[in-house]
Amino acid sequence: MESIDHGRLAHSDRRDALLDSAAALIAVGGADAVTMDGVAERAGVSRPLVYKHFANRAELLQALYARESKALHRHLSSAVAGATTLEDMFRALVRGSLEAQASRGATFATLRAAGSRTDERRQEQRRRDATTLRFFVREVIARFGLGEKEARAGVSIMLAAIDSVLLAWRARPTREHAALLEDTYVTLAMGGLAALAHDTS
Repeated sequence: MESIDHGRLAHSDRRDALLDSAAALIAVGGADAVTMDGVAERAGVSRPLVYKHFANRAELLQALYARESKALHRHLSSAVAGATTLEDMFRALVRGSLEAQASRGATFATLRAAGSRTDERRQEQRRRDATTLRFFVREVIARFGLGEKEARAGVSIMLAAIDSVLLAWRARPTREHAALLEDTYVTLAMGGLAALAHDTS
């Protein structure tokens, strides 16, 4: 087990290292495995050092949820921004969401069940969702020439459908199924928006 060299790490790095230890404990034993003593032992530091960064277990779990949510949003935003066509943007979004579900889905579910998704985190997520919606609405208007009202309605439905894609993947969590779901989602998104543009022209 690697310990944290708390004599050399900056404050933010120490905090991240402690959160890494908490995440590792969740992976092997769920939220119940995360205690202040357990995190200290896992990280190879003293218990008072953990309390220096987090007042209690609930605060630690909330901080972990906040960090993981922010990292996921940053990853998805980067993937979408790196795409050059609207189709590839939708593909990057659904693929990134599926990959996150495979790698971090259990952690998010555990943290939510432990009550770590606070009202503040919900508000944060709503702001992120609103940013994503505005981005895709602009792209859809540019690609299909839809009015803003129609584009917003169409994009809202397609973004909400990501949850259905993830639910379907959890029922059969294989790479082949993820690829099928990704292709199906992109086909429906592009086909549906094209049909909407045709109907409103």
